[in-house]
Amino acid sequence: MTDAGLTEEQFDGENYSTKVGERLRLVRRQKRMSLQEVEAESGHEFKASVLGAYERGERSISVPRLSRLARFYEVPVGQLLPRGESSGDESAANLDQQVTIDLDRLARVPGAEAAVLGRFLTMIQGQRREFNGSSLTIRRDDLRTIACILDTGVDEISDRLDELGVRLGA
Repeated sequence: MTDAGLTEEQFDGENYSTKVGERLRLVRRQKRMSLQEVEAESGHEFKASVLGAYERGERSISVPRLSRLARFYEVPVGQLLPRGESSGDESAANLDQQVTIDLDRLARVPGAEAAVLGRFLTMIQGQRREFNGSSLTIRRDDLRTIACILDTGVDEISDRLDELGVRLGA
């Protein structure tokens, strides 16, 4: 295992570049930007073709460039890196799954449950200093609280968010 909790196989070579690329694409999509929009808004610092190659894992990104891209996206550099393996036994498959909530849709859902969830997610945004405004990716530690708010089990969070029509990528 490496310091980041990744096995040597995950850390080495093409597989790691592919995982970084997946994270880059996820963050860009959360920002609701196309490759061409990133190129234009970055003043052509990040060419669409090169960024696409990073996202497909065809090209490795340097640490300084990754740092500049994180600043451009207004996220911590760690958000652009693959997550480590979990060692917990609690619904590991569902806890490792990315859960992203469309905050605009949530604001239009009536009822106390949606209001409480909205307030909780606003608190998370404040803690993370993430104010892209349109979506929020939920971290593992927050899933239990959301399960309580939605009066459901951790295993059923995605299904419950789908019922409410607020989960992105559903």
